[in-house]
Amino acid sequence: MSTKINLVLLALLVACGLALVNSQYQARHLFIELERLQQRARQLDIDWAQLQLDQSTLGKNARIEQIARTDLDMAPLTPERTQYLTQGEK
Repeated sequence: MSTKINLVLLALLVACGLALVNSQYQARHLFIELERLQQRARQLDIDWAQLQLDQSTLGKNARIEQIARTDLDMAPLTPERTQYLTQGEK
C-alpha cells in the first residue's frame, strides 16, 4: 500500500515540477514579448514627435513663401502692380 502511495506522490511531484518549468518558460516568453512591444511603443512615440515637428516646420509661412518663389516662380504683390477698381458715377 505504501508503495502505491509513494508512486502516486512521485507522479504528482514530477507533474508539479513540469508545470513549474512550463509556467516559468511562458513567463519568460511573455516578458520578452512585453519588452519588445515597449521598445516598439517608444520608437513610435519618437516617430510621432518627429512627424509633428516636420508638420509644424513645413506649414510655416516662410517655408510656403520660399516654395512659392523658387518652385512656382511667384513674386510678392507690390503697390506698383496693384490695380484699384472704383465704381464710376452714373
